[in-house]
Amino acid sequence: MIDKTEKFLVDSNSFMTPYRFYYAFDLVPAYWKALEQHIKSGRIVVLDMVKDEIDKGKDELATWLNTVKGLEVVPHVSTEIVTKYQEVLQYVQGSGLYKPEAFQIWAPGYIADPWIIAAASAHSYTIVTEEKSSGGLSIKTPNRAAKIPDVAHHFGARAIDIYEMMRKLNIKIE
Repeated sequence: MIDKTEKFLVDSNSFMTPYRFYYAFDLVPAYWKALEQHIKSGRIVVLDMVKDEIDKGKDELATWLNTVKGLEVVPHVSTEIVTKYQEVLQYVQGSGLYKPEAFQIWAPGYIADPWIIAAASAHSYTIVTEEKSSGGLSIKTPNRAAKIPDVAHHFGARAIDIYEMMRKLNIKIE
């Protein structure tokens, strides 16, 4: 059953990877038109930090994203998101599942990953990312990097890839 209210918070890699590797604007314009429709309908949203990261590319992707009408840009600085962000960092630092460098990588305020998880958790968004789960996390063998799907799961937020989002939104490239 399709959930018509589910909102997708898209990570920068889920825009950049298709753009750079398999859905170039000139070869697969239907993909970008479909995304644009779902952005306009409010089903796809982006965190302000993700938009800023894409804007830094000053490329066709940045131009496209800036011309999409109705794009909802979620500000990362809100009471609910900042509170969740602090919880995310505390979890990465104190869960025992990650080595200290995982926290050090995510701790700088300009790193979007913990903010994406915080926003998804605070607003019940489904995260769309190309990042893959580390698999079995264990205190016996802590990971040196935190992955969005693993940490999001701890906070009750779903993380899916673009193909699952395409299926949920019924996006077909024909």
